[in-house]
Amino acid sequence: MWPLPRSGAKGRCEPALTLRFSLGLCPSLDTGLVRGGGTLKGATLGVSLREDPEPCRMEVAVRDIEFYAQVLGLVDPWFVDDVDLSIENRRVDIVVSHHEGRLWPCPKCEVELALYDHAEERAWRHLATGGFPTWLHARPPRVKCPSDGVRQVHLPWAEPKSRFTRAFERFAVDVLKETDISGASNILKTSWDECWGIMERAVARGRAAKEHQVPALIGVDEKAARKGHSYLTLVYDIAGGTVEYIADDRTQASLDPYFESFTPEERQGIKAVAMDMWPAYINSVQAHLTDPHKKIVFDRFHIAKHMGEAVDAVRKLEHKELRAERIDTLTGSKYLWLYAEKNLPDKHRATFGSLKMLNLKTARAWAIKESLAVLWRYQRLGWATKFYKQWFFWATHSRLQPVIDVAYMIKRHLYGVLNYFSTARITNAAAEGLNSKIQTIKKMAYGYRNKEHFKTAIFFHCGGLQLYPATHGVPG
Repeated sequence: MWPLPRSGAKGRCEPALTLRFSLGLCPSLDTGLVRGGGTLKGATLGVSLREDPEPCRMEVAVRDIEFYAQVLGLVDPWFVDDVDLSIENRRVDIVVSHHEGRLWPCPKCEVELALYDHAEERAWRHLATGGFPTWLHARPPRVKCPSDGVRQVHLPWAEPKSRFTRAFERFAVDVLKETDISGASNILKTSWDECWGIMERAVARGRAAKEHQVPALIGVDEKAARKGHSYLTLVYDIAGGTVEYIADDRTQASLDPYFESFTPEERQGIKAVAMDMWPAYINSVQAHLTDPHKKIVFDRFHIAKHMGEAVDAVRKLEHKELRAERIDTLTGSKYLWLYAEKNLPDKHRATFGSLKMLNLKTARAWAIKESLAVLWRYQRLGWATKFYKQWFFWATHSRLQPVIDVAYMIKRHLYGVLNYFSTARITNAAAEGLNSKIQTIKKMAYGYRNKEHFKTAIFFHCGGLQLYPATHGVPG
């Protein structure tokens, strides 16, 4: 027995004492916990006693079953029935039971019903205790609903069809955010399929919880899923920087379901759509939005890409002509012409400066490309239109057919180019940033042979979703 404290002034202990509790072996007091191999059942938490200058504080010892009940967030009618710590097997097993005579809500219609029977005992993986793998065991109750038949009730510690507790899945989501499936399975000591199941449930949970609202500014882009002209169509929320929709291929039928998921009234909230000049996407926007010619904004980075391809085409033709005359001026200069002048590395500036001074067709094509970049600096539609007309005259009179072709392509889509100045100054820059992230995801997994797996990974990392299961009644 503990000695009684000496009475002092104002009812304080002399010396003041504080009871401290620790789970497991207590270094300062042996409470009978096993200090070696064997099994420990129903043990109380260790207690240590030390002097404290503060007033005496008495704390009630908490048993291990109460500790796990609080950690798991169990409330009536659920309770922890037993805790089995096996030092020899290095694991902890928690047995959960429920009180009798309670009504249970049907998991489908939520009508409260009496207990029908129990399913077979199952085990759920929980967060490790002191480095020991921890498992939760229970026999799930079942109800017999008049309309839905025999159903297993929802369990407060785990998602339906999951073999992990919510707390474990939350930790697993954090791990999956930082590495790929294989790496996560090594850290969590689970199988590849189990880790993938956690990711799929997280994405399904997040997409189901996401608010059904159309973004005001959206971007439409394509992404190569794998080699062999296999593409995905992606829709981005430009303001939020998130992927909102993914579909196979890059046809009009790929994009149509996104717009059709909203009512005509909801689609009125779309102010602008950034995209490249791909006919299938244009047709889909025109079919579903009012005033599409005022809402389509052709991405300036895609236009610059087309101009870069025209410069490279001119370089190839000119290089072939010069090689026929045994002149190697353009040899090894391919990537120099593809740089914007402001992005040219310092080590190449002297070489490139010499090339620009020569009377080369490629140099003229490059100058026309660089001049087009000035268009996007204008703030007013009138001045931008005036500059475009001057640039178009120069490009179409350059006698460089690849450049002329791009100039006329821009003219055919001029409404969407000029909408940048009148509708919204938006680009697919956010899409390009997400594309870089998506490429990293694909590289980490060494590619995805299954498109559905690729889509799931994109939504997990780029969807802006609430991925965590609810724990203790608080999401996330």
